[in-house]
Amino acid sequence: MSGPRQGRFVTFEGGEGAGKSTLLATLAERAREGGGGSAGGSPLISVLTARARAADDQVVTCREPGGTWLGERLREALLGAPSTEPPDARAELLVFAAARAQIVAEVIRPALDRGALVLCDRYADSTVAYQHYGRGIEREAVDAANAVATGGLMPDLTVLLDLPPFEGLRRVGLVTDYLEREPLDFHRRVRAGYLAEAEAGGRWLVLDATQPPDTLAEAAWVSVERLFQA
Repeated sequence: MSGPRQGRFVTFEGGEGAGKSTLLATLAERAREGGGGSAGGSPLISVLTARARAADDQVVTCREPGGTWLGERLREALLGAPSTEPPDARAELLVFAAARAQIVAEVIRPALDRGALVLCDRYADSTVAYQHYGRGIEREAVDAANAVATGGLMPDLTVLLDLPPFEGLRRVGLVTDYLEREPLDFHRRVRAGYLAEAEAGGRWLVLDATQPPDTLAEAAWVSVERLFQA
């Protein structure tokens, strides 16, 4: 990331049906309500309260693509189209990058600058997993698109919900977009890509998404709180 910031940035990644949106919503609610009674108090909540701002202002949730006027329209153009044919892979890469650039400028950076906790459903790692590992676009092109879109802003923590693709697609049930209609081998490549990226460690927290939602939420919450203990 370029430039100083006060807030913390957490992203949620995984294949189709992994449960990212559910986990994100659970953690956001817990943060806004005061941490759920953690023993000894919540360092995260203490920091947010000390900043004397409303909970809704200090816990920001967003999704990719989307989250802005432009992003939602790009999302609809990609994922809401009735066509069964996917777009050209490079066009897909650039549309996702455009939506990301807008949400970074309009939502994520301003929230981090005022000290908020930002929870985002997908971010740049999705592009690496889907467009590089899944589509086969060269890594240099994917990294360049991400660099332009993010301006160097990367998460403090990335929670990867790992789930076998067959199980994820079973959870999805009735498919609603062309990505969900991709063959199983595509989704297997995406999963392998996520796991390869996470092997680097650092900001990654890999969770077995076959576990109960409460178990996943508790494990993720511990890592999110840890970001505020420095």
